[in-house]
Amino acid sequence: MPKAFIAGCAGLTLSPDERAFLRDGDPWGLILFKRNVKDRVQLQALTQDFRDCVGRADAPALIDQEGGRVQRMGPPEWLAYPAAGRIGALPTGQEAAARLVGRLIAHDLNEVGITIDCAPVLDVAEPGTHAVIGARAWSDDPGKVAALGRAFAEGLFAGGVVPVVKHMPGHGRARADSHHELPVVEAAREALERDFAPFRALKDLPMAMTAHVVYRAIDPDRPATASRKIVEEVMRGAIGFQGLIMSDDLSMNALRGPFEERAAALFEAGLDVALHCNGSLDEARAVASASPPLAGASLLRAEAALAAIRPPEPFDVVAARLALAALQARSA
Repeated sequence: MPKAFIAGCAGLTLSPDERAFLRDGDPWGLILFKRNVKDRVQLQALTQDFRDCVGRADAPALIDQEGGRVQRMGPPEWLAYPAAGRIGALPTGQEAAARLVGRLIAHDLNEVGITIDCAPVLDVAEPGTHAVIGARAWSDDPGKVAALGRAFAEGLFAGGVVPVVKHMPGHGRARADSHHELPVVEAAREALERDFAPFRALKDLPMAMTAHVVYRAIDPDRPATASRKIVEEVMRGAIGFQGLIMSDDLSMNALRGPFEERAAALFEAGLDVALHCNGSLDEARAVASASPPLAGASLLRAEAALAAIRPPEPFDVVAARLALAALQARSA
């Protein structure tokens, strides 16, 4: 069985050392960033090279392709897609627009062998929401967040791509950027129900990503990524999410300590898969050393996520791009 972690890589192609690491470490998946992206031919070759290294034709390639400022594949090779908040601010047709953007993004990803999109964001906006989320949030209305997140996910599924809802159980109240420091949310447990609501509404989806955020009312000591209490009582319990739960990036500065300890903590908390993004081989080797083979319930969840990848439905990409252009002109 592959190991329960997702690795990054440093550049546009895999180095000999990276190939050896992928063959020996056998991560479940590979995540890609702007540093890994040039054009369609290069990106398709990179995802195929990864699969050749691990010897699994269905090994998932992942990316964060939300639209707005979180878009790893962009112009001039690909369209610039609107941020979730811009779609959520449309006067009419918001769900159709979210579904359209999801379907177009899936078309782009499917062309280059990327099978999982780390989107949609289901964080509920607040007046003090940090800019790290900002316009990545669809709305400050939990019901609207759920509806637009569902529509975007449907667009991805229709294009043969699996969505990952994030950042469970909710990053909207955080007043710090978890890339740089550990956010602490002081809200009462009852107030947090508002943040949980979109994740509960989409609990049937196959994958979710955690938040590196401390929720003092539930676990005052550990961020959600490393908290068994939050994983069991909130993610699996109150929210009822039964799909695969992966961590957010272990190289983010919200977390502290050696990378073996960071990875071990998330598995102890009950997560299924560790995510390491920055392409540092030394760090990735440490994460790999603490990551078990996929087994038991985690293996079943991983298999279910891959089984959700289906052949793309018939799609008129030219008409869809024209519809997107009209949509963007209307919302300008």
